[in-house]
Amino acid sequence: MSWQSALARFGYSTLLRLGTPVYLARLWWRGRLEPGYRHALLQRFGWGLPAVTPGAVWLHAVSLGETRAAAALVQALRDRRPGVRFIFTHGTATGREAGHALMQPGDVQSWLPFDTPGAVRRFLRTTQPAVGVLMETEIWPNLQQAARQQQVPMVLANARLSERSARKGERMSALMRPAAEALSVALAQTADDARRLRDAGVPKVEVVGNLKYDLQPPASQQALGQQWRALVQSAGQRPVLAVANTRDGEEAQLLAAWAELPAPRPLLLIVPRHPQRFDDVARMVEAAGFTLRRRSTWAHTPPADALGSDVDVWLGDSLGEMAVYYSLADVALLGGSFLPLGGHNLIEAAANGCPLMMGPSTFNFAEAAELALAAGAAQRAPDMRAALQAALAWLAAPASRSAAVQAAQQFAAAHRGAAARMAAAISAWL
Repeated sequence: MSWQSALARFGYSTLLRLGTPVYLARLWWRGRLEPGYRHALLQRFGWGLPAVTPGAVWLHAVSLGETRAAAALVQALRDRRPGVRFIFTHGTATGREAGHALMQPGDVQSWLPFDTPGAVRRFLRTTQPAVGVLMETEIWPNLQQAARQQQVPMVLANARLSERSARKGERMSALMRPAAEALSVALAQTADDARRLRDAGVPKVEVVGNLKYDLQPPASQQALGQQWRALVQSAGQRPVLAVANTRDGEEAQLLAAWAELPAPRPLLLIVPRHPQRFDDVARMVEAAGFTLRRRSTWAHTPPADALGSDVDVWLGDSLGEMAVYYSLADVALLGGSFLPLGGHNLIEAAANGCPLMMGPSTFNFAEAAELALAAGAAQRAPDMRAALQAALAWLAAPASRSAAVQAAQQFAAAHRGAAARMAAAISAWL
């Protein structure tokens, strides 16, 4: 390591140590709405970790999306190596909740430690994993350094690196390049991701595809969504337009554009990306003058007062039900793509046979977006208003929408197999 890199990591570590009180305060503040953030706080610093026999696979999936994607890899590893044990770590409460569902006897779960030298050393000394698997973009300077010192091979799985992130990494190369060089291998989603990862310093990169294609929507959720759709249809013959994984700022755009549409309008389903924003979005909908019903207010079947033509908006304020929402919708808009945020998982919509309207920003899923467009499973619009108009045109053309449904399903099925390829590569380290 050069003196510049050593100095950069020293400065980074010092800032983290000084910022520890702010970090704790932020976790405690987030715990107001998501109590999980206040659970096992000492694990964030490498203390109070669960007991685990050395030699497990340590898999880190920071949040909900990465944990869902990891499910296919976990199953592929269990199929390939029966009896394999996992240490699951996460950074968010939703990720930890989703990760709990992946556990089997012998597995343990913890928070990922804050990236201070002492915390990551304590974590690795206590857990002694055979291999560390980081999902998608999770590269941490002190963690990588500690893993190298303790001879823990580190794999970046389902790896992606956008042009924008690559430029940020270049500006911080003294800090980030040694971390990238400490990876044993990156299993990249696309050839473009692989090229950028090599340029960032990763010594070995393989292109294996995107795990999200391997996720099979739960049949029970698809059936439930179709049941709800039938109920909406029987109550008023209205199509359902979903806007999924919305981010702060997009709902305001959506509601302003929605108010301009002539009646009768479809039933609008809004599914915010982050659960801590559910109440804020509900207030926003009602302040805009729309009649609202919330998914959280019913158990299995929407009540009669949620189905009438006087109801304008459903709020999808639940976790783990995206397959229900996409199966319910006739057409969906992709949240995170109407602001410069890069979009969210568009493959999930395709797997559920839901045609998708995308905004201009899809750099997080650049190749998948282009493939979906080429397959006819999606369309792109320059802004929210244009996307709504295009979605309504799709709804008004049943034959075109039906072809898009079929194209979406075929697109999702055509690119599966990444989980098995990643499991084979990771097994080499066990």
